[in-house]
Amino acid sequence: MSTGDSSPTARRTFLKTAGVLAIGAATAGTATGCDVKGPSVNTADDPGLERVRGFDRPTLDAVATAVLPESLGAAGIRGATDRFIAWADGYDPVAEEMHGYGYSDVRYLPADPAPAWRAQLQALDLLAQKAARTTFAQLPLEGRRELLSAVLRSERSERLPAPLSARHVALALLSHWSSGPDAWNLALGAQVNPMTCRTLADAVKRPLPLAGGAA
Repeated sequence: MSTGDSSPTARRTFLKTAGVLAIGAATAGTATGCDVKGPSVNTADDPGLERVRGFDRPTLDAVATAVLPESLGAAGIRGATDRFIAWADGYDPVAEEMHGYGYSDVRYLPADPAPAWRAQLQALDLLAQKAARTTFAQLPLEGRRELLSAVLRSERSERLPAPLSARHVALALLSHWSSGPDAWNLALGAQVNPMTCRTLADAVKRPLPLAGGAA
């Protein structure tokens, strides 16, 4: 990528500050300046409070192809992104958590993380414009990965956060996919489909391989 001044010092300076700028977008919890695809709908509890749904799909797709396993193929990556959007759009902010019998305290889910994630997609576009005078979606794959690496440099951890705890949309998308059955199937090389019901007759059968075959 080019930053105008192509010297190594200027390049390192840009990539160093990119992470600060994009992670900082997480504080813009109500920002909706990006091209949001999807309607604004009223919440059931407060008809006067509108919740924006949807994401800038071209930018989110570009993030998905950069962070999700290439072995999923285009259709698999698209499906994982569709499911992430459906989950984020269907999330009920600050809903009461389920709790076991006998618990007296009431706990609530976190606030809606999607506005910050939308702002981060917009920030990626702005960074791509500054770095290469193009949109994030139009960067080559390696350019997108390089920019995301700079943005996520401070997000060092031994494991992925839970999707709701992810501070950046790229991590949220990857975490959402990795916690689902498709990731388990890919890791084990078989159709184990965790968190789904199996009949007693099927419970004693070997899982089918990913490409199909006999039990």
